[in-house]
Amino acid sequence: MSDELRPLPELVSFIELAPEPHILFDRDYRVIAANKAYRAQYGGGRSVVGRTCYDVSHHYSVPCDRAGEACPLARSLESEQRERVLHLHQTPRGEEYVNIELTPVRNGSGDIAWFIEKMEPLKVARGVSERSGLIGRAPAFQRMLELVARVAPSDASVLLQGESGSGKELVAQAVHDASRRADRPFVAVDCSGLQDTLFESELFGHEKGAFTGAIARKAGLIEAASGGTLFLDELGDIPLTMQVKLLRLLETGTYRRVGSTELMRADVRLVSATHRPLKQMIAEGRFRQDLYYRLNAFPIVVPPLRERREDLPLLVESLLARVAPNRRLTVAPAAMRALQAYAFPGNVRELRNVLERASLLCDGEEIGTQHLDEEICIGCAGPARRDATDGLPVEGEGAVDLEEAQRQMLARVVRNHTGSRHDLARKLGISERTLYRRLRALGIAQD
Repeated sequence: MSDELRPLPELVSFIELAPEPHILFDRDYRVIAANKAYRAQYGGGRSVVGRTCYDVSHHYSVPCDRAGEACPLARSLESEQRERVLHLHQTPRGEEYVNIELTPVRNGSGDIAWFIEKMEPLKVARGVSERSGLIGRAPAFQRMLELVARVAPSDASVLLQGESGSGKELVAQAVHDASRRADRPFVAVDCSGLQDTLFESELFGHEKGAFTGAIARKAGLIEAASGGTLFLDELGDIPLTMQVKLLRLLETGTYRRVGSTELMRADVRLVSATHRPLKQMIAEGRFRQDLYYRLNAFPIVVPPLRERREDLPLLVESLLARVAPNRRLTVAPAAMRALQAYAFPGNVRELRNVLERASLLCDGEEIGTQHLDEEICIGCAGPARRDATDGLPVEGEGAVDLEEAQRQMLARVVRNHTGSRHDLARKLGISERTLYRRLRALGIAQD
């Protein structure tokens, strides 16, 4: 390493003293130094100095931006500023989501010569099967997760929008668990099952004798969630008369129990969710516009299952461990193809129900198509099916080796394609990152 490119000892000393995992690398992606915290969490007993950051973190042979990932180094060179991304890293414990904060460092000539990368694990999600928490690695899932990682440390109100069964409560729990309030209560309120008077009493609490049946003072859910997070599920079902009271709470940070004149101060972080079209409801006069803007400080769209089909095998493995914890159930290839081809209008909740029913019908250790609902299996029979995940034809069972058929098909497509990798991924109906991984897994050379 030339003296011109050699970093100052003070720079290496700075990252060594940092409590979070840090690495220092140059413009060629080569790791120059890694601090003690990094070596303890991600080193795995091997030295990373001299290796490229994309090899260490992803086991890639090319930089992240050439493998369908967002590369913070490329972004920083363009913006000349600090950059943040969420990456799925290979670690000694398997694949884990990591928040990356990369800072460019200039040399004596004023040119960007090195980069300091700080890493913080995002423990609320995994890229491998788990029995709890958020699971996924599809691009739509990762876009959502990056928003969760950015908003969680703040106290901003979050509005989760997504179809029924897509996992909005799990995302709300993840926002709470990744926040500074994680050690305080997470209180969920199902707004769809509460009438006007009951909603006010449940939310704000009531005094003894405030109404018929109020035989004692009762603390409300806002009080129960003090210091933590209040999750309002099915926000669109809140009656108009209660919306104004909720708005007052958000504007002033204060409320009164039903039947009381005492003003109480709320200390809660508000996360809400709905599958209803709130903007349409505003136009129809069924939802207050001012309340919408208060709650919609940081919107996050929770993707439906059909937009993250490549996550289905992970979800199937995880959900089977939950619905049948004492069995080691697997899913036959034909049954998995049927699941991947099905639209799942009820999303992850429907998938869980399907697997729970299948586990009860299956006496062995492998779930087959005979254990699935008839509507799921419609259209999944016959040769030359099209796999819903990768857009590649799949031969009939027993005709040829599936992996070899995919390799030959993909190799032929790559050979005949003259455009960019992005165009090829779009033509195949998969993400650029998925294309890169599939090519690598099947041993097909990259240009």
